[in-house]
Amino acid sequence: MGGDKAVLTGVHFMSGDIACAEGAIAAGCRFFAGYPITPATEIAEHMAARMPEVGGIYIQMEDEIASIAAVIGASYAGLKAMTATSGPGFSLMQENIGLAVMTEAPCVIVDVMRGGPSTGQPTLPGQQDVMQVKWGSHGDYEIIALAPSSVQEMFDFTVEAFNLAETYRVPTFVMADEIVAHMWERVVIPPPENIRIVNRKKPSVSRDDYMPFMPDDDLVPPMACFGEGYRFHATGLTHDERGYPRTQDSEVQTRLVQRLCDKIRKNADKIVRVEEVMLDDADVVVVAYGIVARSALSAVRRAREQGVKAGLLRLITLWPFPGKHVAKAAEKAKAIIVPEMNCGQIVREVERAAKTTPAYHVPKLGENPHTPMEIFAAIRRHG
Repeated sequence: MGGDKAVLTGVHFMSGDIACAEGAIAAGCRFFAGYPITPATEIAEHMAARMPEVGGIYIQMEDEIASIAAVIGASYAGLKAMTATSGPGFSLMQENIGLAVMTEAPCVIVDVMRGGPSTGQPTLPGQQDVMQVKWGSHGDYEIIALAPSSVQEMFDFTVEAFNLAETYRVPTFVMADEIVAHMWERVVIPPPENIRIVNRKKPSVSRDDYMPFMPDDDLVPPMACFGEGYRFHATGLTHDERGYPRTQDSEVQTRLVQRLCDKIRKNADKIVRVEEVMLDDADVVVVAYGIVARSALSAVRRAREQGVKAGLLRLITLWPFPGKHVAKAAEKAKAIIVPEMNCGQIVREVERAAKTTPAYHVPKLGENPHTPMEIFAAIRRHG
């Protein structure tokens, strides 16, 4: 541990959930509200111990609805705030996720995915929430979602999620799965001065001239917080740049909602991240994310050993969807293989981006992710 208790440094052996919590602390998170739910409970447990040590606040709320509401309030009070949950709790949060989008409250939501629907398989993995995270709340909006494949990335991507949330004033998601959350691996945590930290833009105009939802050229408004002396109104209703409700004004609705979408869409090239492995001459491209990407990498390497020109496109950013990267990979490929721990979700986006290149879904449900041999068999079958 470093000179104080604020941020761990050095080399550690820890679980994904603990790495996530430490990543949040390193990013400056000082408020956590949550409700226990497998397989994300260890994040809350660790934050309960660590928040008092770093001068932060931990609150166990009565349910997940209250948890995300508290996070939004803490964000508006000026704190970097986070919650963590899994499938059923994630469903309960959807209305207030829409509120966070509409009020442009920067916050981080960690969803450790498990098998569903309903209570499903509380202690086993799934990738069944990756469409819900984009479409779960009502209305038109855009969000950012990252998919870690290792314990190191649970730390790194949680830091990045806070940076993206603060940059674009948008709820940002870490979409882990039970295996990544519960596995233990080596994690290297750099000293604080070597961790890139982004804080939200603050107003540069006088208090009398401040309009809380007037965007800069990047389509993101500077954010004053409660208690800083600025007067403003925050509401989930359609509102103008002053924050005042204008629910009957179609021009205001169009301008507001289009901007909420465009601030992510028009910055997608800055946000999207993928990992490309042996794609230059690939006849068969495997598109995977999360824990499945680890098996996919082994399958691609085995295929190469067998003389099959296979490559891997690992999706780090699920939303905004890396459509340009999929389209580029599909240009020379004969087939795309999409293994997922669901009945078919991201494959739909892959099909749309790949256009005429056929995409073959390899579904798997239950306690075990795809083995390398199962993905290798799909590569041989369609290669």
